[in-house]
Amino acid sequence: MACTYMLQCSDDSLYTGYTTDLQHRVMVHSQGKASKCTRAKLPVKLVYFEEFATKEEAQSREWHIKHFTRAQKLKLLETLDEARLNVISSINQNIAQQIK
Repeated sequence: MACTYMLQCSDDSLYTGYTTDLQHRVMVHSQGKASKCTRAKLPVKLVYFEEFATKEEAQSREWHIKHFTRAQKLKLLETLDEARLNVISSINQNIAQQIK
């Protein structure tokens, strides 16, 4: 499974990426080891993700989201269903406990 995800950074910016291991990737971002962009804007938190069958589909979706305006990205966040919100909450809580 591959995912496209969005993080909210400490300066309220939104970072978009893709991964094949969502929890691990968010953890690496939270540790400041994943990207120069997020390293300077810690802490970060997961705010959105979509799952795909292939890495290529996730990369394509990442490319499209990166070309969205901020308003379009915020509108996308409004589409999250309860199940994905629960997953996001769980991942954020697990990471917060691990980096203490």
